Amino acid sequence: MIAHKKEFYGGFAMLLSFVVVLVLIFSPLFEGKKNGLEYLDALYNSISKGSAYYIPKVKEEADKFAGTSVSVTITMANEEKALQAASLFKKGGAAVEVTGADLKVSGDLSKILDNCLADADLMYYNKGQEISDKYGYEAKRVVFNWYTALHFMEKDLKKQSKFPEAKVIASVVKKAVETSYNYYGIQPQKITDRLGVVVFSLIFYVVYTLWYGFGIMFMFEGWGMRLEH
Repeated sequence: MIAHKKEFYGGFAMLLSFVVVLVLIFSPLFEGKKNGLEYLDALYNSISKGSAYYIPKVKEEADKFAGTSVSVTITMANEEKALQAASLFKKGGAAVEVTGADLKVSGDLSKILDNCLADADLMYYNKGQEISDKYGYEAKRVVFNWYTALHFMEKDLKKQSKFPEAKVIASVVKKAVETSYNYYGIQPQKITDRLGVVVFSLIFYVVYTLWYGFGIMFMFEGWGMRLEH
């Protein structure tokens, strides 16, 4: 039995309007026929990418190793990937010997990393075709091969107790290679360019959550249920 009709029906109206808005949120009404969640997910990914461009700073770190020669042996998954990885190092001016899945790489660390960062920069700005044209195979595979090869290179340098060299490689992988690979295909934006949408979405999230909560509370109070302390 309804004890307070005004509160009950007010809460019911709030919940009903909440459901209507929820249906609209999950409808393809936004740019690119996205629903509300897809649109906001794409927006925040784009803003996140816009604030994750560390390549120039990492390049400064890599340039400090100009003239530093390194020699490492790495093992890829198979001979095909070893040959693919060999082309990456050769473009950086390194000497490479391939034996099956094993590579022996010798060269200037700064030049190797400069070539890697150039590829990461192209990937960051979604210029995958330029990377494919450079090496003759798919761009994401190129960057993934960089990730794998540099990971093994870092491990080998640590075994040689060349820790500064290993550290700069780890920085390149984390701040350039991984970032460009993970954000590939997303257009970077600055939060200042979409500040109005961002602020509105955050305020709407808070209001929409309270909207549901107060609707439930008013309905229960309309039934005569109240919280007591």
